[in-house]
Amino acid sequence: MATELLSGNEAIAQGAWECGVALGVGYPGTPSTETLENLSKHGDVYCEWSPNEKVALEVGIGAAMGGIRALVTMKHVGVNVAADPLMSACNAGVNGGLVLLAADDPSIYSSQNEQDSRNYAAFARVPMLEPSDSQEALDFVKRAFEISEQFDVPAMLRETVRIAHTKTLVQTSETRDELAPRPFEPDAAKYVMMPANAKRRRLVSDQRERDLVAFAETTDLNRVEMHGTEMGIICSGADYQHVREALPEASVLKLGISWPLPPKKIAQFAASVDKVYVVEEACRYFEEHVLAMGVDLATPPHGHLPYDGEMTPARIRASFGIDEPAHLDAAPDLPPRPPALCPGCPHRLVFTELRRIKAIVTGDIGCYTLGAVAPLNAVHSTIDMGASLSMAHGLELAGVPERNKRPVVGVIGDSTFAHSGITSLLGTIYNAGAGTLCILDNRTTAMTGCQGNPCNGVTLMEQAKGVNPLDVPAGKPLDIVELCKALGVEDVRLVDPQDLSAVRTALKETTGAHDTLSVIVFKSPCRLIDRSKGAIPTIAECRKCGVCIQIGCPALGKDDEGRAVIDRNQCIGCNQCVQSCPFGCISKEGK
Repeated sequence: MATELLSGNEAIAQGAWECGVALGVGYPGTPSTETLENLSKHGDVYCEWSPNEKVALEVGIGAAMGGIRALVTMKHVGVNVAADPLMSACNAGVNGGLVLLAADDPSIYSSQNEQDSRNYAAFARVPMLEPSDSQEALDFVKRAFEISEQFDVPAMLRETVRIAHTKTLVQTSETRDELAPRPFEPDAAKYVMMPANAKRRRLVSDQRERDLVAFAETTDLNRVEMHGTEMGIICSGADYQHVREALPEASVLKLGISWPLPPKKIAQFAASVDKVYVVEEACRYFEEHVLAMGVDLATPPHGHLPYDGEMTPARIRASFGIDEPAHLDAAPDLPPRPPALCPGCPHRLVFTELRRIKAIVTGDIGCYTLGAVAPLNAVHSTIDMGASLSMAHGLELAGVPERNKRPVVGVIGDSTFAHSGITSLLGTIYNAGAGTLCILDNRTTAMTGCQGNPCNGVTLMEQAKGVNPLDVPAGKPLDIVELCKALGVEDVRLVDPQDLSAVRTALKETTGAHDTLSVIVFKSPCRLIDRSKGAIPTIAECRKCGVCIQIGCPALGKDDEGRAVIDRNQCIGCNQCVQSCPFGCISKEGK
């Protein structure tokens, strides 16, 4: 045994390796991404990124059906995408253990919404475990696989951003469970979810739920920590740590399994204290379920805990009327640091031009969402993965281009196009839609840390070479241009987004063709994977027009007199500002 300082994600990967997981599969999404990246670095575990979460879970279901243990990872919104196979897999059951890691994002640090994956566990009727620190993250993933195999059902492991990224001490093992694959026997009555079979499997699921409730009543994963009898708190996950810090004298029912809940244990705990409260973040999951059991819940003396956002000890203390410990406040004059596209980002000139032509832009999930913020202000919607292309078609059907006298342009990245944009494009083609669709191919999945994807062909095992000894073939990249042509798009263009003149021409021609569907593939590598630098431009006789500033490059600013200046420490010599200056005041150094 060894003691290591690990994040929750690192600990889950370590625990999965220790308990003999043979396959890791998922889609990168903060705060889950590092789990699979760390698992891929262990020997004897095959890992891969899937095009999307639905595919990832289906691969995991197939692997578990084949008799091996499989870990499937995604963030909370990815569970929405994977919900279809999840709902049927809970009826069909598994063979080898199958665990779905759902990483939630209270306070929406890096997501488009705030949702609680515990509701999916209750909806699908699959057991869900919630660790409260990195040691439990390691231990609970092992227990989740045991429960999955014991009850013949997928299990879920829920973490939040606080567990995923906080490091705590963990006892790790240098040995791995060597598990032979379980025998696979074809069983249509179990795995073929046609109505006649599904009806019978529903009865199996009903009995499994009763068995899981009985298990939840007695398992050590749910524990009572008695202190005083004045106050009892029901909580789980990271909230347990916040409760222990904010209310050290309170008794606690720590629920390591958040579905199914143990009704008898909850009722007994409530009867052992004068008042019982629920502490949870971003949802009313425990509150609603405990109240439905007939247990009276008290309201904190200074008002109900906020339903939105991440829980903190300060929030708990405020709600219970406890003074905050003395601490230094943050300096009031700290300047804001809004997110921005990197210097030299290949997306920048595309959004500058879309703003210039006053396009209505339906955006998508990725770095290019930053096209919505100042000074670019060029993106008008961001809903979910793949929505940009479908919503552009919807705006066309609503007659917006004609009524508003503005072109509608859908913008999507390469990884997101492979995730769910292909079917959106297919829908527009199939229904004879028109308009302009821009695919920003920066050759990586940049927002989550430059993972590979089908468009660049870089696999997770390829990125783990030199660490993981498994010998696997290189991936095969998707040719976006040829795919769009094969789907039936007649006007497909490949354009260098670092060439302002080419960007301007392509957008002018495609948005001017009102009865044609056009796809522009803007292809240029992300600056995080191409770190080459060119000559730093110089500025002479700046006219203070501010046009260069409006491209939003962090390396550009103004002096006290309003003249443009270049931060040589940030500039990478991409020459976007050189092309943008209408008066030729910015030039390449030495020219």
